[in-house]
Amino acid sequence: MAGLAVAVALVTSLTSDMSAQRVLGPSIEASPATEVTGPSTANATPRDSEFRRHFIGSSLFTIANVFPDPPHFVQLNYGYRLTRRDAVSVEAITWTYRAPLGIPYGESFGATAEEYPGQVRDIGVGVAYQHIFWRGLYSAIHANPMWQRYTDDTGRKLQDGFQLFMTVRTGWQARLFSDRWFVEPSVAATAWPVRTNVPEAFAAADRKWNRYFLFEPGLHFGRRF
Repeated sequence: MAGLAVAVALVTSLTSDMSAQRVLGPSIEASPATEVTGPSTANATPRDSEFRRHFIGSSLFTIANVFPDPPHFVQLNYGYRLTRRDAVSVEAITWTYRAPLGIPYGESFGATAEEYPGQVRDIGVGVAYQHIFWRGLYSAIHANPMWQRYTDDTGRKLQDGFQLFMTVRTGWQARLFSDRWFVEPSVAATAWPVRTNVPEAFAAADRKWNRYFLFEPGLHFGRRF
């Protein structure tokens, strides 16, 4: 439920900004100072002049926690914009899963027959770098060292392990409400080149599949300040 709390807090703040935008909108439009008289005037508007370097964010996929068999997915990001095109961030993530991550889209994806004899809980804090190339189109790379806990079908702990989870992502950043908010639909390729201390029954299931996954969808959002 922590992920839902983060999402609700950010959405509540977004709603407040939307209300303020509606209230201030008519007065801004009526002000002669904001009339666009040419390219130089448009680039010099007060809205555009403020550069907000810090941001917090999460993933809208936290909504999956309200459905049956939830992934207990929680993500919280804090970032710093080096320039208007470059940003670095720290991201805390946790989720659970019951099947190998390398199962591609197809008949086996989501199939009960491919599940582990238990589940894995991942918890980690990683870093990311993002570069915006053109009109919001961006690429990012993420590195997340993850502590892993393996449990059987009864919830009994089996052992702990470690995984280095890597992501390369490309997408589009939509800026909202005078650049205070952003939404980022994206697609990613993920891989886990390092994975240690895996129970044999889990490792046997993993060996049937790749150590990477292609075309993972993403939908992140956040607020700058």
